Amino acid sequence: MKPAACLGIPISIHHVFPNPDHQQRLRAGPLAGDIDGFAAWLAGEGYSHSSARDKLLLTADLSLWLAEQGLELETVNEQRVEAFMHSRKARRGDPATGRQLLAYLRDRNRVPPALCAPPGDGGLERIACTYERFLIEQRAVSPATVRNYLPVVRAFLDERLGSREIDLASLSARHVNQFVRREAERLSRSRAKLVVTALRSFLRHLHQQGELPADLASAVLPVMRWRLSGLPRSLAPEQVMALLASCDRETLSGRRDYAILLLLARLGLRAGEVAALTLDDFDWHAGIVTVAGKGQRREPLPLPHEIGEALAAYLQDGRPACATRRLFIRSKAPLQGFRSAAAICDIVRRALARAGIDSAFKGAHLLRHSLATGMLRNGASLEDIGEVLRHRHPETTQIYAKVDLESMRALAPVWPGGVA
Repeated sequence: MKPAACLGIPISIHHVFPNPDHQQRLRAGPLAGDIDGFAAWLAGEGYSHSSARDKLLLTADLSLWLAEQGLELETVNEQRVEAFMHSRKARRGDPATGRQLLAYLRDRNRVPPALCAPPGDGGLERIACTYERFLIEQRAVSPATVRNYLPVVRAFLDERLGSREIDLASLSARHVNQFVRREAERLSRSRAKLVVTALRSFLRHLHQQGELPADLASAVLPVMRWRLSGLPRSLAPEQVMALLASCDRETLSGRRDYAILLLLARLGLRAGEVAALTLDDFDWHAGIVTVAGKGQRREPLPLPHEIGEALAAYLQDGRPACATRRLFIRSKAPLQGFRSAAAICDIVRRALARAGIDSAFKGAHLLRHSLATGMLRNGASLEDIGEVLRHRHPETTQIYAKVDLESMRALAPVWPGGVA
């Protein structure tokens, strides 16, 4: 059953706490004026009655604690919430509720914005946050890039300066390359390359800010990964059909997953592109979907009838009513869009398991490779494949030439001394 807020019924604490005495207790302290709105928000995010009750009780306790401490609403921040949690010996789930409440209050300008680094911080977090602002405000990189780069930078700073006096000028190429080598030993080549890219960006930023006397970015050793050195992993057409058939379209999540897999298999979308789709990206009359591709590009694509039908089925009976404009929504509260491409890859991984397909590669890109490989075997040119996959450079598509084994055999010279 959908939450009442999703059905258009106003929600307040009356629905969760019908007892007037409980209502009076909840409407006390600095958060008294926000409790009904937070209750409505929780219902709109799909939380059950019991979960909403627990979260509202925590909010009421926080409000009373603030009153006892003589604190006004404007003082509420991460440190206040953490101090409250410590005072009450927080239970499992309480910290998440605290973060949700802060986000709710900040979205409505009820409390000040979050500080990038808390007062009294040793300095490393301030360095990381300054770099984060540089990426967002000056480089205009995507949120995914920020999420990928910052953990690398924080790990590097913690290793080199965590227990020392902060002296960025003391960093050397040897320090950076030692970190890269250790990371490369435990990571895949693609993740190790990401470490190098993130560190080069960060070091270049430090040099531009005057924190480093020399630009160390060019001294960072590369992680070698020869282009076109491997074969693209793909599924046979019958395996793709089995993957799609594994979705139980009698269920809400099955209709959602089927539509997601179709977008991956028929249009060759990347996982991040699927996760980022919104309701506003579709022109249903023209049969076009606009995809947010690499490099902040907006790319219109034709919407095949098969995908349109699957999306319509999901939107009509599958997608919960909620505030977000994101197309694909989590099946559990909070009812929000997927946080990252990893959730799309998880859907592919579960579908492979249901279909009994044992593939060495289980990511969403498997279906993109399968689309390209199938096109090549059906006579499409590399130029056609590059256009469908929206490759910016022809060289990117060349790897698919290696799967056309019959054509390659015709080019192979006869081995001297071989069988006649």
